[in-house]
Amino acid sequence: MTQPAPTTSLSRLLHFVSRQPLSVARIFAKSLAFLVNRLRLSKTSQTIELNLQIALPELDVQQRKLVTQQAIRNELTSYFEFFHIWGSSNQKNIQRIHQVHGLDLLQEALAKQKGVVLIVPHFGTWEIMNAWIAQFTPMTIMYKPVKNPAADDFVRQARSREQANLVPTDESGVRQIFKALKQGGTTVILPDHTPNVGGEMIPFFGIPLESSNLSAKLIQKTKASALLLYALRNENQGFDVHIEAIDEQIYESHANAGTAIIHREIEDLIRRYPAHYHWSYKRYKAHPDLRGVYHKPVHEALADVQAVRMRAQTQVNAAATTSVADTAV
Repeated sequence: MTQPAPTTSLSRLLHFVSRQPLSVARIFAKSLAFLVNRLRLSKTSQTIELNLQIALPELDVQQRKLVTQQAIRNELTSYFEFFHIWGSSNQKNIQRIHQVHGLDLLQEALAKQKGVVLIVPHFGTWEIMNAWIAQFTPMTIMYKPVKNPAADDFVRQARSREQANLVPTDESGVRQIFKALKQGGTTVILPDHTPNVGGEMIPFFGIPLESSNLSAKLIQKTKASALLLYALRNENQGFDVHIEAIDEQIYESHANAGTAIIHREIEDLIRRYPAHYHWSYKRYKAHPDLRGVYHKPVHEALADVQAVRMRAQTQVNAAATTSVADTAV
């Protein structure tokens, strides 16, 4: 059994912040976001703007500026909400879920008793959903320890309170997840990140990026039900959970094609609610030709991105032409 980390100034601060009312956390986050947006105190806004120009080039300057400001406010608010959620009881967190859209999809998936893979992108306030999901099904979740012992202890206690089985982010953890799914359990995967080592080149908004295909492998090898899950805050000091089906072609595809399907589902979600995605993540450096894209002037960065995009499109067109020719033969 893991021993609690000794009490430190950081641990006391985390517990203090987590005990503040949700309304206070949101007000503080909005105030901080106002300063960041007004004074441009952080390079975060530059990262977000560049990501938006790459992923959603159809936005004009004013639209991009507005989404950037909203995204900063939403992301900061989510972080403060995380602290509050981790410090609250499961019962209180469950009570903060006001509406659930698509509950029938989850109930149907659980009734099959063949396992459920919940795809949860870095979007909205995903931490609020753990306690709610735990009411219905045991969860096995990968957990990467936080570097600071006090912070790690704080998060671990919150996750353990939700009775989730936390497994390491390595092969042993993957084996435990496979076992749990085959026994009818549930796992939650955040798929839109860059793997620490390797990864398959899968398009994300038209740019091939090093990506993990673990989610697709779990779904395809176990035939577990796949659902997209996200939570958005509402104006009544709570959250609304959304559950959506994932294209069933994922069960018929190989791992990389399945990962591409997951990416397209996330892209569709982002296009619907662009200000709620956590755009500060430097995802686009996960291509060999874009390692330094966040350190270049914007015009140079976008030129590099466009070159990568055009090469990728050329390869797609060539593959399509070959496929048509093979079919004709």
